[in-house]
Parts: sequence; structure tokens; C-alpha cells
Amino acid sequence: MKIGLTLPQAVMDDGTTPRYREIRDAALRAEADGFDSIWVSDHLLFQWQENPPTGIWEAMSLLAALAEATEHVELGALVICTAFRNPALLAKMASALDEISEGRFIFGVGAGWHKPEFDAFGYPFDHLASRFEEAMSIILPLIREGKVDFTGEYERAPNCINEPRGPRAAGPQVLMGTQGPRLLRLAAREADAWNACWLGRASELDDKRVPFDAALADVGRDPAEIELTVGQLVTFAEVADEVQFPGGPERFTFQDPGDLAAEWRRYRDMGVSHLILWFMPERERTTELLTEALHIYRRS
Repeated sequence: MKIGLTLPQAVMDDGTTPRYREIRDAALRAEADGFDSIWVSDHLLFQWQENPPTGIWEAMSLLAALAEATEHVELGALVICTAFRNPALLAKMASALDEISEGRFIFGVGAGWHKPEFDAFGYPFDHLASRFEEAMSIILPLIREGKVDFTGEYERAPNCINEPRGPRAAGPQVLMGTQGPRLLRLAAREADAWNACWLGRASELDDKRVPFDAALADVGRDPAEIELTVGQLVTFAEVADEVQFPGGPERFTFQDPGDLAAEWRRYRDMGVSHLILWFMPERERTTELLTEALHIYRRS
């Protein structure tokens, strides 16, 4: 099972902003420490209830820079919102990222969900599932075959080509982070990998898998043909008092690195191929504990 880390990207609770040099250093450290992948999220801003909005660095620009800065670690997005960019252009961007990274890019995609950022940046928030389906009708042929001719209700790419493309003939791996019956069916039919997030304990995975397994059966696809990935929330008892999370951090608080490594073995035994860690707080000590957990897990 591969294990990856999310990178600091958003304005912190204390108002500090991770600069690119810090983000790059975190990526290089994750690579040196033996993590298999590094990940960013694709948001434009966050606004919770009546609180003022807070910002975050743009995802595709970060990924391009990190693809050049790193050498062998995989790079992914959990997930790129197809509503934020023209889908044909997004396919070209994905191909360029796969080229820059020499085939290390994991193309995570989703429909979006956080209405305040849609409103603030002028993107329509209606019919998200339909818009995502149409976007993928353009993106998938362009990255996998290099051409598409599509006109829908929301998106169009008439007689469009995607050249040049990256080093992989079938394009980058497509990971879908989707929910709901329609988009689960789309993922079951078309994705190379599907993501369940955000979980704490492996015992939470079964409930997430039930509707996706049903979708796989419905479209007649062998579960062995699609990778199961999980986004896991992680903190440790030593630092948990610094964590502010809705509902509290209890369900994803681990006593020590050995406790976390044991949980990773449970995920592995359930068939998870790639575990993506969103860790809190984003501090050096947390990273040290995660790295210790990784070394324990690798020895098991």
C-alpha cells in the first residue's frame, strides 16, 4: 500500500500563510523520508458560517512547480474541481503536468461542493453532477485518446485535440472523488481509482464502500480493475490539543506512531492501494511522528 502526504497550502488558523519555499521544502522532505506521494487540494477560498473568508494557493500551479522540484515521488490532487476550469483546457493542463513530472501525476477530479467559493469566483453552482458528467465526457477522451467532439448542455469541445500529450499513452491515472448514485456510477465505469475520504479508522471504510461496490456491480466492472484509495485524517495524542476540528479529533487521534502503523495495516488488509494523509496540526512534530509511523509500517 502506498502512503502519501497532503502539503500545507491554505492560510492557517493563526493567519500565517505557507510560502512556496515552505511548501516545496515539505514536498522534498516527504520524498526524502520515503513517502510515496504528495497531494494538494483544489479550492479557491473557504468560508464557514459567518466567519470571514480565508485563502489558499491555486492547485495546478503548485503541482507544476512541485513536479519540477521533485524527482520520483508521485504528485496528486485530491481533487481538482472540474467546474473551476474549462474542461478541454484542464485536460491539456493534466497532460502537461504528466509530461513535467515524467509520468508521476495522479489526476484526481471531482465536481466541487463548497458553495461560497463558487459564488465568490462567479462559477455556477447548479446541476453539479450534470456539469461534472459533461466535463468528464471531454476530459477523458482528450487525455486518453487526444481528441474529442462533444457538445452538451453545459460544456462543449467541438472537434478538439490534445497534442502533445505526456509520456503515458493512456494519459495520467484518473482518480475520482465522487459521491451520490450518478457520480459513483460514473467513477465505477470510467475511473482508474476511486477515493473515500475523510476517514479516521479503517472500520469506517465498509460503510463508504457499500454504495461504490453496488455501483461497480451495476455497471458490470470487476473491482480488481479499479484502485481503492482512502483519504485519512491523522493526529497524535501528543499534539491533539492543538487541533480544532468540527466534532473534535477523537476518531482520528492515534496514541503514537506504532498505533497508526497498525491502523495502516488494517487498511492494507481491506484492499486499500493508496492512503493519503491529511494530518493536523501542520507542524514539524506531526511530520516527525508520521515519518516514524511510516518506517514502522514498512518494516511490518
